[in-house]
Amino acid sequence: MKTAFILEDTPESQVWLSEVLRQSFPEIQIQSASHIAQAVSMLSALPAVDIALIDLSLPDGSGVSVIEWLNRHSPQTICVVASIFDDDHHIFPALRAGAHGYLLKDQPQAAIVQALNGILTGQPPLSPAIARKLLRHFHEPFDQANSPALLTEREKEVLSIIAKGMTMVETANMLGLKRNTVAGYVKEIYRKLNVSSRAEAAITAQKMGLI
Repeated sequence: MKTAFILEDTPESQVWLSEVLRQSFPEIQIQSASHIAQAVSMLSALPAVDIALIDLSLPDGSGVSVIEWLNRHSPQTICVVASIFDDDHHIFPALRAGAHGYLLKDQPQAAIVQALNGILTGQPPLSPAIARKLLRHFHEPFDQANSPALLTEREKEVLSIIAKGMTMVETANMLGLKRNTVAGYVKEIYRKLNVSSRAEAAITAQKMGLI
């Protein structure tokens, strides 16, 4: 991790998050913004950043819009929510927008550092309270009969593979398909299941017994 961006409107929290990032990645270069319009303007002018810590409650709207922007314009950026909110109303829209992790700012600094360090070994940065909420959601029964539309056998096959963490290229190679074809299947899967992220798709695949 060489570059980072912080979207946080409280100066004290900006400093606190900067300290967390420097403890996690000592050589990291950090840019900060305090509202959405400023963030988008700065990010548009910057080379792609490696990681972004994003607050959700901002003076000019929700940080979810910046997560969506980054996923469109800088998909390689790891977006991590840094928030005080731990309710479904905040968690799931952020994950649907493409957030790679969700950390609560009321945790000790050392716990946040440990969570961010896990990124380098492939562990999603999730506060324990958030992980518990996701697990409860994960274990809720899935009624396929009442889903918006049933998946085809090929769509189930694609879902079962991407839910295990495979990229679209890897999935295409496994199935002998073109990447664009797999992307089309994934788009249709997301539409039918009313999900917007790989994490949600994986949860649904588990409920459907595909993994």
